[in-house]
Amino acid sequence: MEEKLVYLGQQWRDQGFELLKNELDSAKMNGVTTSMADIYEDCPEGGEMYLFLTCEEGKVVRFETGAGPCPEAEFSIRGKYETFAAITRGELSSTRALMTGKLRLRGNMAKAVRLAPLADRVNKVLSIIPTRY
Repeated sequence: MEEKLVYLGQQWRDQGFELLKNELDSAKMNGVTTSMADIYEDCPEGGEMYLFLTCEEGKVVRFETGAGPCPEAEFSIRGKYETFAAITRGELSSTRALMTGKLRLRGNMAKAVRLAPLADRVNKVLSIIPTRY
């Protein structure tokens, strides 16, 4: 049986970073330069966690997870752990979660809507990691 990695844990983060660097085509990412922080509320262990990602010219150059203060980002998105887990599993799109109020955005909404398909590409790559939520 394949080992499942703990969602947002160090091994999951490391595998996610490698996959994102290798699987995302910078042209399909529209050469975007941005940073995004997902703030996970009501985590299973209690408290909050974050997932932080930076893209430069369509390439993922920084990918972190952790607890405590999150690095400053162009966009921050807050929501419940279970909502983000559903997005990563491919059960819910990030756009739908934002439009239904399951996620709350801080940053330029017009730019965020344009970047939503790119966020979905990132989540599709992360969804292939064998994960224990």
